Amino acid sequence: MSEHLETPAESPHFVQLLTPEGVRVQHPDYSFDGDAEQIKGFYRDMVLTRRVDIEATALQRHGELGLWAQLLGQEAAQIGAGRALRPQDFVFPTYREHGVAWCRGVDPLKLLALFRGVDQGSWDPAERNFGLYTIVIGAQTLHATGYAMGVQRDGAVGTGDPDRDTAVVAHFGDGASSQGDVNEAFVFAASYNAPVVFFCQNNQWAISEPFERQSRIPLYRRAEGFGFPGIRVDGNDVLATYAVMQSALQRAREGGGPTLVEAYTYRMGAHTTTDDPTRYRVSDEVEHWKLKDPIARVEAHLRRGGMAEESFFTGVAAEAEALGERLRDGCRSLPDPAPGPLFDNVYAEMTEELAAQRDGYADYVASFEGVA
Repeated sequence: MSEHLETPAESPHFVQLLTPEGVRVQHPDYSFDGDAEQIKGFYRDMVLTRRVDIEATALQRHGELGLWAQLLGQEAAQIGAGRALRPQDFVFPTYREHGVAWCRGVDPLKLLALFRGVDQGSWDPAERNFGLYTIVIGAQTLHATGYAMGVQRDGAVGTGDPDRDTAVVAHFGDGASSQGDVNEAFVFAASYNAPVVFFCQNNQWAISEPFERQSRIPLYRRAEGFGFPGIRVDGNDVLATYAVMQSALQRAREGGGPTLVEAYTYRMGAHTTTDDPTRYRVSDEVEHWKLKDPIARVEAHLRRGGMAEESFFTGVAAEAEALGERLRDGCRSLPDPAPGPLFDNVYAEMTEELAAQRDGYADYVASFEGVA
């Protein structure tokens, strides 16, 4: 860590409620008031999300997926953020929010279909209040801000109705924070006091570029220059992430405007399955962060407090095995797509020019029928 960047322990805004050893600690501004059942639910979410990630990585290695963006080590950040949402809140993800997708009820097979290249994103964003994955780095922050401004104009902010007041979340990584789109989103969100939470998973590496080469100050402090609050949370602590996101989302719903949440975490795997992280980071760094594993600390907490029987852990493990089997079989059974829908989904109403392109392509494909 460069001298100009404070460490998390030095940050007055660093929020942690569960230590890597599984011990609960207090914070003056944030607390987790959930019970043992909710913590067990977080544990289950994280274990199953990690299993999705492990299976998808293995499927890509066996040639069943063209690519996969790993989330190994970031489960607490995603589950904490995802479970803090209300049904009416809307999420704009990047391409790595598999845990948030899980919380919003998106079948993991639909994620695999994207990376297999047989699906253009067939889940209905309006049904799940979860947008399609975004490959263009940082673009979704502008989408989220625009949607949040629309929510304001629909009168769904600050009404006092917990079933109507809406917040929007824009997910992005530390690398994306250097993109112009992200900073433009900050400007518009601040100018219009938009009900959006910018949730940055700072996993320390923008592909092969360490974060300290991108910023002269900690990421959460960038919010000051745009005129809204920034907070850094232990992104490997699911309890703290949940508490911080609950607060930021409620502030947005009440009309308090945007917040930047920096989830300080670590990408223990590769950026994607085309990446070789051993070329740019040392193994000691990875081993250091393994000691902060988000799943292990919750398991330690549950066991330490006698909040879960051994049957609970074996049950979750069995559920993960069943999920892995379903994903393996389901992925290999995904049908190849027909080319026609690619044209149908470009515009809300088909144009004459696009219809001609569609028909011409259909004729081209048909010309190969019966050809050995």
